[in-house]
Amino acid sequence: MSLNKQRIIFVDDDPRAGELFSRFARSEAFDVEVFRSPQTALGVIKQRPAPALVISDLKMPGMSGIELLQAVRTHHPKLPFILITGYSTMDDAIEALRLGATDFIKKPFDMDELLKLVREQLDRTPKPAQATQRYGGMLGNSAPIRAVYKIIEKIHDVRVNVMIEGESGTGKELAARAVHNLSDFADKPFVVIDCGAITGSLLESELFGHEKGAFTGAHQTKRGLLEVATGGTLFLDEIGNISDAMQTKLLRVVQEQQVTRVGGITPIDIDVRFVVASNRELSALVELGQFRHDLYHRLNVVKLRMPSLRERREDIPDLVQHFLREFAERYHRDVTGFDAESMQHLVNAAWPGNVRELKNLIERHVALAEQPLLHIDRIAQQATQTSSSAPEIHFKELCIDADSPTLEELERRYILKTLHRLEGNRENTARTLGINKSTLWRKLQGFEIE
Repeated sequence: MSLNKQRIIFVDDDPRAGELFSRFARSEAFDVEVFRSPQTALGVIKQRPAPALVISDLKMPGMSGIELLQAVRTHHPKLPFILITGYSTMDDAIEALRLGATDFIKKPFDMDELLKLVREQLDRTPKPAQATQRYGGMLGNSAPIRAVYKIIEKIHDVRVNVMIEGESGTGKELAARAVHNLSDFADKPFVVIDCGAITGSLLESELFGHEKGAFTGAHQTKRGLLEVATGGTLFLDEIGNISDAMQTKLLRVVQEQQVTRVGGITPIDIDVRFVVASNRELSALVELGQFRHDLYHRLNVVKLRMPSLRERREDIPDLVQHFLREFAERYHRDVTGFDAESMQHLVNAAWPGNVRELKNLIERHVALAEQPLLHIDRIAQQATQTSSSAPEIHFKELCIDADSPTLEELERRYILKTLHRLEGNRENTARTLGINKSTLWRKLQGFEIE
């Protein structure tokens, strides 16, 4: 991208630093504004169109670079921000990145090194928006999510099966859609089936179809989803839930690319790419004998691992802004963002439900908004305790009056306790636990809870 006339704000109480950077940067056609006062710089950032990038010293009188960063993030969550530190411990740098800085550099620095960092940040700036459009809703520019994009790009011209793993709420279906939409056969069908919601003979009928008269109620011949998906992609979500018998039948379909309808005798040729997903590691299920190793290896040609939100905290400001726009438009709310304290909480939170949980929280706050600048409510803060404290809190809660229970019993107690706390609302319970409603329903059936 062209760097001409891109506006950079440089903040440092040392006038020599600003003068030096200004001289070098203007020689490369940057438009530089230098400020010795971070408060004055913040006022300019609020009142004028957003600059292309902000560079700020860490230690300044009146307002630190981190405080300036937090204030800027309230108004411009995506704005590139480079922090300069001369008191440098790695803790300063890590804290700055955790709070939303896009990069840092230590004093004394080489001017060529700083300008190189500036170019990298400016070249990188459009990528989140491009990714959202190109990858069908997937958003982010952190290293873990860029690794996912890279794999999706590499397989666009080959019809290989893909296995997607990751925690609930990380966006596995979005990744599956991106795999299909970026392929050379994106104009062909993309068919989704939730293996956790449909079980037994019903799943077989849905996948394979049936002939007229195959069973009671089969009044006419029905094509299965494997036939419907031919030429394109069949996405099997939560494939770890299918029975041993269904695994055997599916293995043959994957190998032979042929399907026989229920009640039929004639094989039907298909041409389907299989994309499967699971919130459990299928390799572990193979080791436990709960998933066929031959089916696993047939499906695991290319593996995508969707990172948890805890692994890609730097994407949270972009995600927050994206969901804010989406729900502000849907609910006709005039909202501009979250205050600095709330944004810091969002970045630091544990997010056991990952992106799905974050999206739900943003939707609730936008729907209930009474002013443009939003603040995280107390209930939401309790629901998204920081990752450093959440494991200890949960463990203590589970172990009160415990009598050396098994993991299965601990899971049962925790699910029922959450269900009781949420007054029996299964949808909210599933969301809080980070599982889908069908998985919760099956677990409650196992507990013999009506």
